Amino acid sequence: MSFMEDEASDSGVDSRSRLESYIFSCELSSDVPFYTFQADEDEAMEHFLELRTICLGDGAKEENNVVEVTSMNQQGKKISVPVANLHISCLPMVSLGEFELMAPVTLRLKSGSGPVTVSGLHLVATENEDSDMSEEEDDDDDSEEEMPAFKPAKKKQ
Repeated sequence: MSFMEDEASDSGVDSRSRLESYIFSCELSSDVPFYTFQADEDEAMEHFLELRTICLGDGAKEENNVVEVTSMNQQGKKISVPVANLHISCLPMVSLGEFELMAPVTLRLKSGSGPVTVSGLHLVATENEDSDMSEEEDDDDDSEEEMPAFKPAKKKQ
């Protein structure tokens, strides 16, 4: 599944970029308490992790399972935030909507023994090959989207 222009602009990616999405999933437990989502070292691509759901797996115990996310804030400093506190009897799953983070991102099972499955999308923004489209062609697209002028309604007599 890939997105172009309108979808890319929603993610803060330049409209001359192409946004591809791939399914993402990892399992956190007492054996593997953290997972780090890393980006490739390719400068032509930007990698994002869009978290969607966090849920307890089979064999989860009657305990709180707290999942924490560590990523960069707008000032470039690492910040850790708990995003889910799951319990098998009252809240076995949480939906995060479209919680988007730029790589690198570390997911950690801060308390509990899990298993906890974190799922979402791995988004890759790359430069679009068609980005050298002339401004003239771009203006033609804008004129098609313009709304026609409205005429006032006639008054009833």
